Amino acid sequence: MKEHPIGIFDSGLGGLTVLKALRKALPHEHFIYFGDSANVPYGAKSKQTVTKLSCAIAAFLQEQGVKLIVVACNTASAQALPTLQKQCRVPVLGVIEPGAQKAVAMTRNHKIALLGTEGTVRSRAYEKAISRLSKKEKVFPQAAPLFVPLVEENFARQPATRLIAQHYAATLLRKKIDTVILGCTHYPVLKPLLAEIFGPSVHLVDPSDTLAAQVKSYLSTFHQARAIGKGSVRFYVSDDPTRFKRLAQQVLRAPITRVYLKKLSV
Repeated sequence: MKEHPIGIFDSGLGGLTVLKALRKALPHEHFIYFGDSANVPYGAKSKQTVTKLSCAIAAFLQEQGVKLIVVACNTASAQALPTLQKQCRVPVLGVIEPGAQKAVAMTRNHKIALLGTEGTVRSRAYEKAISRLSKKEKVFPQAAPLFVPLVEENFARQPATRLIAQHYAATLLRKKIDTVILGCTHYPVLKPLLAEIFGPSVHLVDPSDTLAAQVKSYLSTFHQARAIGKGSVRFYVSDDPTRFKRLAQQVLRAPITRVYLKKLSV
């Protein structure tokens, strides 16, 4: 299994932030990335729909022989992870627990904000995960549904995006929070802008780095890590590979040779 790839999936471009962290931590590993560009965003969809889509993607990744599946999407992690872990024949890791752990470790005044999709906020998954780690923390959730389409449309640097981000941040800043969880893998693309808005006294938590460390630890513990050779990535999307390739190269700041089309059957 050492030579088998790691599967990663997201609703679209956002999971590329997780892919970057994983490739940095695990440079020898092969990866298969699936972006569900036909169904992005997941945040406003029902739990049933998100679970069906997630299971379909996980089935495809298992057909490709992956040794581990990383659910890069926060909404899918919040709503579908237990089902995936029961149904998949390979281990499945999500982003909620790593994000919660990092936030609890970083906060000093125990006031943590959560920026997330409607589905992630509605699930209360982060609140539950944080509560399991510590009873001191107070979590202030804020749905930010417009961030995903803005990132998908490459609007991260547009004035309208700043205005929307300021609107979402205003309520949280009044709560005197000192830590903000970027509870969607699309949101780290907006990290420079959010850092300006929240200011230097507020920590921005990107779960990707903690998740990458957990994946590395898991592979090492079960002797599944690929120790030598150059790693690779194969990209699949459920719609419009040309558009995904163009935008993904901007996010990754690296060329992509090819993006394959794989329609989902749900």
